[in-house]
Amino acid sequence: MEVAVSPKYPRPRPGREYVLTLSCPDSAGLVHAVSGFLVRNSGNIVESQQFDDRLQGRFFMRVHFDVSDPDTNAKTLRYRFGPVAEAYRIDWTLSEASTPTRTLIMVSKFGHCLNDLLFRRRTGALNIEIPAIVSNHRDFEGLAETYGIPFHHIPVTKDTKAEAEARLMELVRELDIDLVVLARYMQILSDDLCKQLEGRAINIHHSFLPSFKGARPYEQAYARGVKLVGATAHYVTPDLDEGQIIEQDVVRVDHSLDPGDLVTVGRDVEAQVLAHAVKWHSESRVMVYDNRTVVFR
Repeated sequence: MEVAVSPKYPRPRPGREYVLTLSCPDSAGLVHAVSGFLVRNSGNIVESQQFDDRLQGRFFMRVHFDVSDPDTNAKTLRYRFGPVAEAYRIDWTLSEASTPTRTLIMVSKFGHCLNDLLFRRRTGALNIEIPAIVSNHRDFEGLAETYGIPFHHIPVTKDTKAEAEARLMELVRELDIDLVVLARYMQILSDDLCKQLEGRAINIHHSFLPSFKGARPYEQAYARGVKLVGATAHYVTPDLDEGQIIEQDVVRVDHSLDPGDLVTVGRDVEAQVLAHAVKWHSESRVMVYDNRTVVFR
């Protein structure tokens, strides 16, 4: 059952609302060119954000707008924006704001992030569609069934890794997946797979890296008396845990928390940080440039 969204924040109207994101070398007249394009196409700005990176000499912009002309659609808008983009050397995307991001979630034996994403999707907090959950274990097959989502068990061993990744990419293509979320999926993806999923795969991990590596980072953190517990969500790249950062957060802790308490705090932060990253990506609020991101929250 879907929970109604507050009228204060209504869902975008299908076929009437669009999101334009762009980046290009900074130059005079950019905002005027974009606003002029909207005026010529019966566009009305719902939300607009921009960032001028003076160090890099690059301009970034996200515009959420609606159109009043019933004969205007995404294909038409893309065609008409082409000359504007060419004139200013703009890298851009234009998409329907209401279209949910088709998201495949991967998980291993820790289900807090998976459960959080499923709940947020059900309550309408995330504009995503989840055609499949993939895991190298069967622990959350029942949870997937509860939400009516197909569960795919793809075991991974040293000898079957290539076969498992090939099966994953088959699902990505067959299900027309836009985004892959590693919701505590405890397997390292091959360089080739990372390249195939470039810009459309998000990972979450605790913020102790690179200090506390291995399977029991919270016990290592406890032994060192850490005072901050946090998490990082980033895009997946061949460089392990070094992809472009989308979101981070921390919570202060103290000596009174044992390793189990630190794990509980860490799981809460991980779930929230990953949810933010998925939401912002699905709403075209994240723009990647080199090894950095511009995030229009």
